[in-house]
Amino acid sequence: MTTEPTFPPLLTGLAVTGQIDPFEKAVSLAILGCDAGTIVYNINNDFLRAAFVFAPEVALEKACAMMIACGLGFSNALGALAPPEVAVHLEWHGGILVNAASCGNLKIAASHDDPTAVPNWLVVGLTVPLFPINDEGGYTPNQTTLFEEGCVEVEPLRLLESWSRHTLVWINRWFDEGAAPLHAEWRSKAHGIGENINITLQDTDIEGVFVGVDEDFGMLIRTNETTQIKPLSALLQNGDAS
Repeated sequence: MTTEPTFPPLLTGLAVTGQIDPFEKAVSLAILGCDAGTIVYNINNDFLRAAFVFAPEVALEKACAMMIACGLGFSNALGALAPPEVAVHLEWHGGILVNAASCGNLKIAASHDDPTAVPNWLVVGLTVPLFPINDEGGYTPNQTTLFEEGCVEVEPLRLLESWSRHTLVWINRWFDEGAAPLHAEWRSKAHGIGENINITLQDTDIEGVFVGVDEDFGMLIRTNETTQIKPLSALLQNGDAS
């Protein structure tokens, strides 16, 4: 069996092992000026973790759409490899749902947090639990793993390769056609639109009805008679964030 993934042209893989977090490693490499298209990954018995380095040429608020592209890339990748009954949905703040249970997440970091300025780099991280960490059926009733959802035949390396390919397709579509195709596909995968939400962003509790997203995928939240926008850049994390 091949032990190294094969990535599309212009993408470069870097394997890390042990306790090294690919997201933190990718942020460190991006700060040092690594090439865009670097994918840092760590696959062990329990998790697939990976991070994709970007060098945007647009302002941060638009560049954050790379997190949407990565989410759609994962949804398409798992959809291509998993049994047909496996359903994947995406939460606005980066959560991944498989068959309606939490199964990993996406997170994002950038060189700065000014939404109007072009960042030097942007990193999107992916974490997917593969197997239960114990014999009691997972972490909690609303959390799951790929193994528990019938994805026994999905090899982590193949999933990583497929994620990179499908993500690249969405990035190219975004570059060529703008955000409209991502909007259409993301809305078909989005979880929670029209429902009450209660999340914390930048140490602020936000509660209201999630009514959709704006042009740059900012969350539209209706509270009483007003609608507020929370931009995707509100999700930015430092490399050591969890």
